[in-house]
Amino acid sequence: MARLPRPYLPECAQHIIQRGNNRAACFYEETDHSVYLAFLKEAAVKYQVAIHAFVLMTNHVHLLATPQNETGTPRMMQALGRRYVRYFNHIHCRTGTLWEGRYKSTVVDTETYLLTLYRYIELNPVRAGMVEHASEYPWSSYQHNAVGKEVQLITPHAQYQALGNTPSERQANYRSLFRGRMLDRDLTEIREATNKAWVLGSDSFKRHFEVVSGRRAIAGKRGGDRRSAAYKSAMDQGL
Repeated sequence: MARLPRPYLPECAQHIIQRGNNRAACFYEETDHSVYLAFLKEAAVKYQVAIHAFVLMTNHVHLLATPQNETGTPRMMQALGRRYVRYFNHIHCRTGTLWEGRYKSTVVDTETYLLTLYRYIELNPVRAGMVEHASEYPWSSYQHNAVGKEVQLITPHAQYQALGNTPSERQANYRSLFRGRMLDRDLTEIREATNKAWVLGSDSFKRHFEVVSGRRAIAGKRGGDRRSAAYKSAMDQGL
């Protein structure tokens, strides 16, 4: 089956993953993380992409971002990737490629999945066994969204802003989202949608995407509408 092109809609949030070539490390030391974030901020501003959440793992990166135009994300990722590779190869006396081909991404249904994506991204270090709690990992947006440490790269999404009327209220309500484990179903849906270039959302959101974009939202029919009675019943039973 032919690979679907990456789903894309201006002003619609995206989950983006970029991995090191052959799963090799793309960050060796703390300075690498800082430089990557500085380059990301410059590229995001230049190409009008709002960054809502991120995590820099040892050998890959997750971003939650909203482009404002038709070409924002690909141009941002291209500029960021090339600039960081030049820096990384120079500093660490290496040559050759750093990234594993094309970055992967999916369009995210804001109403049903956005805050789940925030959580998925910032819990990566916990799932990897690197830390016990997301607050212990320094290279993620949890430091900004939940703790209140200023990260100038971050542009809060409207869904995040709706968590409270003040920064402290939003941070407290955001921290409450991190209680307990994520459902395996959510993990599977997010991973499949991003890796296979499927749209991550309800059935109605997928239909809307297909009408607006003119491309398929998913390779085959899977899952269900999160607002349906059947889905809510399964969620209540922990299925």
